[in-house]
Amino acid sequence: MSGDLAVLDAALAEVGAGERIAYLGPEVSALAGGTAPGTRAELCRRLEAEVRVPRRASGDLWAVAQYIESRKFRATLDAMVRRAFAPGPGAESAANPLHDWLARLRPPMVVDTWYDDGLLTAFERAGAGWGLVQGVSRAGGWTEAYTRAYDASGAEVAAPDPDWPTLIYKPHGLARPGSSFLMSDSDYVEVLTEIDIQTPIPEEVRHRRTGRPFLFLGCRFDDQLLRIYARQITKRSGSGHVAVLPGPLSRMEERFIAELGIRRLDLGLDAVMDRLTAPAG
Repeated sequence: MSGDLAVLDAALAEVGAGERIAYLGPEVSALAGGTAPGTRAELCRRLEAEVRVPRRASGDLWAVAQYIESRKFRATLDAMVRRAFAPGPGAESAANPLHDWLARLRPPMVVDTWYDDGLLTAFERAGAGWGLVQGVSRAGGWTEAYTRAYDASGAEVAAPDPDWPTLIYKPHGLARPGSSFLMSDSDYVEVLTEIDIQTPIPEEVRHRRTGRPFLFLGCRFDDQLLRIYARQITKRSGSGHVAVLPGPLSRMEERFIAELGIRRLDLGLDAVMDRLTAPAG
């Protein structure tokens, strides 16, 4: 345990120094204690509570989203997901210590793979000096681009700016009103055919990951699509990835960790919060 904590301390320090990239999963969003779903399973349950889906799709977020999109139209899926992530009572005062820590640090890049806007809210409170690039669905009138970029004011820009101190990359998109996200099987078809040659990953993301390993927080690797994304986003980055990942692990998670050479720390996010909130000195 003490060895894992020492590795965690070093990895967090490297994120703070801009030498390692934080890669956030859905469990990070739950640290704010709000009403938004903090796991794929919870989001799936919320959707299934509104639309009855076939047994073969039940429990599979991507398949449930595809069924809703196919039978109820894309606008229905969009509305349901945005309701799930809409701020609940007291949301304005709900802070996420990890999001706030990153907003104070302004590292070169943060990868946030969940649909909530908690990280953006933290950076908005902290002020200018950052920008966003997000994956977008090609359904519902969006362009043929795989991503869209926005500056800190929310204005759309042609591409991520190399001069942004921090680039927030949300590869699966964002459930905030007026934005777009990928969730159904059809959303991912073209992306997955191109991602191996890196086409859907913006050039500035590829540039900023170069030479930097990743610190995975709040992620699971028990889903093939998420493993594909993690593999391709970390391609040609630095070596020595670290993942805060409590057990037990699935067989595919173990294989994936070995494949990417990830140092797995059998710790929960509470250990990360303890390190970030510990008194100085």
